[in-house]
Amino acid sequence: MAMFENLSDKLQAIFKNLRKRGKLNEADVDAAMREIRLALLEADVHYGVAKSLIARVRERAIGAEVARSLTPGQQVVKIVHQELIETLGKPGTLALHGNTPHVIMLVGLQGSGKTTTAAKLALHLRRNKQIPMLIAADTYRPAAIEQLMALGKQLDVPVHAENPDRSPVEIAVNGVQAALRANASVAIIDTAGRLQIDQPLMDELVAIRDRTHPKEILLVADSMTGQEAVNIGAGFAEQVGISGLVLTKVDGDARGGAAISMREVTGVPIKFLGVSEKVDGLEVFSPDRLASRILGMGDVLGLIEKAEAMEMDEAEALELQDKLRTASFTLEDFRKQLIQIKRMGPLSQVMEMLPGMGEMMKQVSQEDIDRQLRLVEAIISSMTLRERNQPRLLDANRRKRIAAGSGTSVQDINQTMRQFQQMQGLMKKLAGGKIPANLKGLLG
Repeated sequence: MAMFENLSDKLQAIFKNLRKRGKLNEADVDAAMREIRLALLEADVHYGVAKSLIARVRERAIGAEVARSLTPGQQVVKIVHQELIETLGKPGTLALHGNTPHVIMLVGLQGSGKTTTAAKLALHLRRNKQIPMLIAADTYRPAAIEQLMALGKQLDVPVHAENPDRSPVEIAVNGVQAALRANASVAIIDTAGRLQIDQPLMDELVAIRDRTHPKEILLVADSMTGQEAVNIGAGFAEQVGISGLVLTKVDGDARGGAAISMREVTGVPIKFLGVSEKVDGLEVFSPDRLASRILGMGDVLGLIEKAEAMEMDEAEALELQDKLRTASFTLEDFRKQLIQIKRMGPLSQVMEMLPGMGEMMKQVSQEDIDRQLRLVEAIISSMTLRERNQPRLLDANRRKRIAAGSGTSVQDINQTMRQFQQMQGLMKKLAGGKIPANLKGLLG
């Protein structure tokens, strides 16, 4: 996750040094704690939050828990992981119970991403068997209503919108009534924001809250605002009352401290992370998985969820599984998998979700990866279906034709075929139970 890249790099460097040591004395632990605290502060973690986290880690790290461990450095990493999860808090679920429609009110400053988040949340809820309706109650920002209507049309989710001259409070109330008439199970209110917290904004939000009785009031906070996001969270929590947080733009290059700090400062759980600009770029917050990604431990469950979200046909998945088992994987199968992988997002982000791959991916640029994938896809797409299924047909003349059709060279085609043959050879060995020596450690 790009937002935590610098923090992750620094923490992994600290842990690498700890793992090299044998037994750890109190001076070793204190030196490591100073480095971790500095890394947290540089990442914009709130001072009080960093201090509390380090104190808990130190207390456990200088005790018997580490002293008795055969791998004390690794034990410290485990403690940091556990205490980071504690700081991030328990995952928060949406309180969708009782009479419908369940009203969810989104609040936040202008530019935090409320309107886009409203659409993402509607898509997420629909995938979870809910019937959402969007309510365009931001009458101040130019084009906010049009933006929400366009997103609703894209997702095929109804949007309640009125003349922007109407009171946002009345629009919200009317929208909830419209959701009731339409048998919608959830009504999501997109409210207005300002460039800063002001009393008229808060009074309006309180009025909407009191008239629509939301089950959830979610603060949408731009994680790139750093320490200021923590102050914003505290302000909304005090004046409007919030039930959860949605942190947006976590795929950006922010330092990430707000995500670690806001739960503890506001006292409410983080419920969602906005991980991309796409309408499906909303992740349910999981503290243990986020902590693992910050510490470079990967997020295999997140990767599985990404794959499941692609809704691959079950029969197709079983056929692919059989081909992998029998080592009959073809270039056509390879092409289909490339398309599936591209739908999961940038390959560098996907690979970083695998344990231990984050460091490796730093050695290759995203541009190089994308360029190589495009080249391979263009080569395979320029083949006939028969050639994809029977690569042995690819003689010199056919390779020249494919090179001309794909805008590549014969050398590129030769290299692609060598890589594919190596992959097929590996599959045959795995299918036959002959695991290469260099993979035994990875495969247990």
